Amino acid sequence: MKTSKTEPEGLAGSLELAHLKQEVDSLANSVEKLREQLGDQSRLLADVLARLATAQAAPQTHVSAATDAATAAESVVSPELLIVMGAAVTSFLGKKVRIRSAKMLQSPYEIINPWAQQGRVTVQASHHPRTT
Repeated sequence: MKTSKTEPEGLAGSLELAHLKQEVDSLANSVEKLREQLGDQSRLLADVLARLATAQAAPQTHVSAATDAATAAESVVSPELLIVMGAAVTSFLGKKVRIRSAKMLQSPYEIINPWAQQGRVTVQASHHPRTT
């Protein structure tokens, strides 16, 4: 027994086929966009690696005074760290960024004045709860 397609079944099949073709075209466009983004990210990574290589090849500058060297070592961020931070921000934002300067901040534990800390210890130690 042969079954012949009726008019509504044939129309529904062609609509479904047209819908599937649209989905395939949409997926193809998405894949193409992803390929472009991957190419952009690859070029960005190559640029970062090139900057890292030139930063490592550049001679290091030395500070003559011992106090200047100590403060400079604490406050200056290495070029490698700047490159990594720039790549992370660029990846997060989706557009190229340029970090012009960066400085290490002191942690709250380094800012404490020892005289003030000792004064607080003395005051707090003088408050003995009374036990009756």
